[in-house]
Amino acid sequence: MLPLWSQPGPAPAGTVGVRPPSRPRAELSRGRIVPRSICERSVHQERDASNRTNTPDDSEGNESEEKADEDSEKEEEWDTDLEIEETKEPFDPTGKSRYIAACQLYRVVPISYFLRHMKDSELIMKHHGLGAQGAKALSLSLMTNTSIIKLNLSDNWLDGEGAAAVAEMLKENCYISDVDLSDNRLGVKGAEALSAMLLENTTVLTLKLSGNEFDDHAAKYLSDALPANNKMESLDLSHNMLGDTSGEVLGMAIAENTGLKKLNISWNYFRSQGAAALARGFEANMFLRVLDLSYNGFSNNGAAALGEALKVNNVLEELNISNNRISLEGALRFAVGLKENQTLKRLNMARNPMQSEGCFGILKSIQANSGAVVEILDFSEIPANKDFADLCDAVKTLLPNLQIRYGGNAALHKKDQPKVEIQSWFSVEGDS
Repeated sequence: MLPLWSQPGPAPAGTVGVRPPSRPRAELSRGRIVPRSICERSVHQERDASNRTNTPDDSEGNESEEKADEDSEKEEEWDTDLEIEETKEPFDPTGKSRYIAACQLYRVVPISYFLRHMKDSELIMKHHGLGAQGAKALSLSLMTNTSIIKLNLSDNWLDGEGAAAVAEMLKENCYISDVDLSDNRLGVKGAEALSAMLLENTTVLTLKLSGNEFDDHAAKYLSDALPANNKMESLDLSHNMLGDTSGEVLGMAIAENTGLKKLNISWNYFRSQGAAALARGFEANMFLRVLDLSYNGFSNNGAAALGEALKVNNVLEELNISNNRISLEGALRFAVGLKENQTLKRLNMARNPMQSEGCFGILKSIQANSGAVVEILDFSEIPANKDFADLCDAVKTLLPNLQIRYGGNAALHKKDQPKVEIQSWFSVEGDS
């Protein structure tokens, strides 16, 4: 029997209580006694199991994360596409919007004529007073224009600065093939800019630069471009200030050029020395077909040099050497070369002081040339005598299609001499 203070229940007064056992006694327990360490281990195992049941599988988690990333990337890409569509501007083949912006940039008034005709294949804007600033605005628009093929900006006071803007535009534009920049005072700066353009451009076939104050310095730049450019077919340098020095450099350039078919260098200052240099260039050129040398000062030496060139050149078909101070001596020296030429079809020697005898000598050389193919012979404003008229009748058996124009203005002759008023165009086919 246990002591009183060890029995269950409150301890008696004045005694110390004993702590009840932490576990029931063996006889009162439902099973065996389990050590504490085993109990703690089982508790941790149960907690891990519960965590595994509540947490999804790692592979499933990775798949869900990858799917979420893909969805977010798709959303980002879709958003980017929408932004590009909102900011992208439609292509303007006429350059209208660009022209308006350029006019604001250069502080010039937009030209309504250009806005109305910027879709045409030919743009003619002569005498519009563009100036350098207007040319800059126009050139920015034409860089992207795909409609205009022929461009005429003659007489617009472009100066060298405006020519530089047009030249930069022609480096980019690959549609314009016919350009007219005549009477714009382009000067040396303009010649330099256009020559640089010709070294790169391959679409311009016709270039008119008449009346632009080109001198011997400008000719040096042009002569650098001619041998390198083999696409341009027609070049007009008339009404400039090209002299003998220009004739020398241009003569060498023409000899090496393989593209030009038509060249106009009339109304310049080519004299005897420059004319001879040009003639040597024409002699070596095997592509030029139309040549206008009128209103220069070739004189007799220049005419003789051209005659020597005609002996060798077998391509040239049309030659204009009117008003070149060629006298009887020069005409006869020129006729020597004409006697051997078999390609020239049109010859204009009008307004030269070679008199009727000079005309007679030219026609005589054609008569002696069995391979002559001349169709038109122009001796306008050169009085002719009866001997020349008789020779015209004799040539009809050789060249039935030959047409000859000779004689001066009827008003210059006496009215009582109707025989002097010769028909302007004489056809060997008859007097009709």
